[in-house]
Amino acid sequence: MIEVSGIAKSYGELQVLKGVDLSIAQGSVVSIVGSSGAGKSTLLHIMGTLDYPDRGKVLIDGVETNALKKNDLAKFRNHHLGFVFQFHHLLPEFTALENICIPAFIKNIGKKEAEQSAYELLDYLGLKDRATHKPNELSGGEQQRVAVARALINKPKVVFADEPSGNLDSENSTELHQLFFDLRDQYNQTFVVVTHNNELADMADKKLVMVDGKLAE
Repeated sequence: MIEVSGIAKSYGELQVLKGVDLSIAQGSVVSIVGSSGAGKSTLLHIMGTLDYPDRGKVLIDGVETNALKKNDLAKFRNHHLGFVFQFHHLLPEFTALENICIPAFIKNIGKKEAEQSAYELLDYLGLKDRATHKPNELSGGEQQRVAVARALINKPKVVFADEPSGNLDSENSTELHQLFFDLRDQYNQTFVVVTHNNELADMADKKLVMVDGKLAE
């Protein structure tokens, strides 16, 4: 599903990634761990098309994403990729339902169809009674589940998560971690997760360790 070859990235004089190669199979949950500054998030952002490498290639389902033009890349990202971050980035003026629907509207899915899919996700995630609540009316765990639903609304092939449980307590973290595996089992989606949570990292089908801009053997 994901093939990365020779990825390098620098910011000024700081070389963050130093030639990264990896292969991730469809339907797998992969964790990336390492100390702060090792390059984990940079690698995730490049794989997720949120940043460009200085050199190297990223292929997702056979598409070389870093060769796409800006508009084509944005369309590819919207149609095929989902994102969950430590800070959920929900829009405070919109309800849970409206936040979830935003990627679907960008994809030009009609309001009725988008809302139906959003309601199904809210029900699946145990949030069907929270559809009309705004983010400040939701708990931290509920907000993160809304963010997961938003990431899933367009049925992405890959979900990228950057410290998704970093802002949650232990109970909500455990629930979120299990959710990734339940979703993988049900929809055969691929999850790539940067985390400092050892429990989640060890649960993954594949655990990658980054050290000083490279993947350790």
